[in-house]
Amino acid sequence: MTKSFKDLKARLDAAPKKKVSVAVAQDSEVLLAVKGAKEQNIADAILVGDADKIKAIADEIGMSLEGYEIIDVKDPIEAAREAVKQVHDGKADMYMKGLIDTKDFLRSVLDKEVGLRTGKPLSHVCVFEMEGYDKLLFLTDVAFIPYPTLEDKVSMIKNTVEIVNACGIENPKVAPLAAVEVVNPKMPATVEAAELTKMNEAGEITGCIVDGPLSFDLATCPEAAQHKGATGRKIVGDADVVLFPDIHAGNITYKALVHYAKVKNGNLITGTAAPVILTSRSDSYEVKMNSLALGAVVAEAMKQNVAE
Repeated sequence: MTKSFKDLKARLDAAPKKKVSVAVAQDSEVLLAVKGAKEQNIADAILVGDADKIKAIADEIGMSLEGYEIIDVKDPIEAAREAVKQVHDGKADMYMKGLIDTKDFLRSVLDKEVGLRTGKPLSHVCVFEMEGYDKLLFLTDVAFIPYPTLEDKVSMIKNTVEIVNACGIENPKVAPLAAVEVVNPKMPATVEAAELTKMNEAGEITGCIVDGPLSFDLATCPEAAQHKGATGRKIVGDADVVLFPDIHAGNITYKALVHYAKVKNGNLITGTAAPVILTSRSDSYEVKMNSLALGAVVAEAMKQNVAE
């Protein structure tokens, strides 16, 4: 059972080493993470960007570039296009953002000729290892879809279940969240949560157990479920996935956990043909490393699924 990032990284021990293509790689924090990923046998890297700047930064941080492929492209937009093409063409297994604006990075992901679009809506998945919670908790969506429709939420669940499965967790429990755990017509989030539950029961959403609406405490705290008399629910404080009603609820929860709880986390963009690692400059080295490990695990699962 995968309960931590240590468990997650252990899944890579028997798998071939992956390769990440980095768009506009002249960024010290990203290069440090790439260096760490190579040293920990998580992934090698193709560094696409201004070669002179990449080499200068590598010198500053004491990073040897021996064994790395460097593709010299000065223009950031063209560098991103070349970097994503490496993944599109099968020369790399995952795609990572470097020193480039998020909108331009995502534009390369969605490039019709060399990008990673699949026809699925894109969504964001964050994985948390939290002290006091005995399993990994997957959050969606805290960074990408502002106001998801019911159709979006179906796609978000399917995207996230694929990530959860890749991490070795079968039939995950998915909790569509709301402020309350009963349906209230004046609170659309509760209505849609109940609809998602019905769709799951009808076999329209498969590979998971959906139970909503649920408040965050009932979804993640067995004691709260016991106290509120909600022990008859499918999820009683043991959710694997929490689905947020909108980006505000997701982002506020994410930042509260990151800044005030003892957590480790990693993030991916999903719905793509290969894992996409979209971290921010403020993310720690550990978050970038965890995201690379998560991406490598998902890339291996995608490879195995194609082989089957």
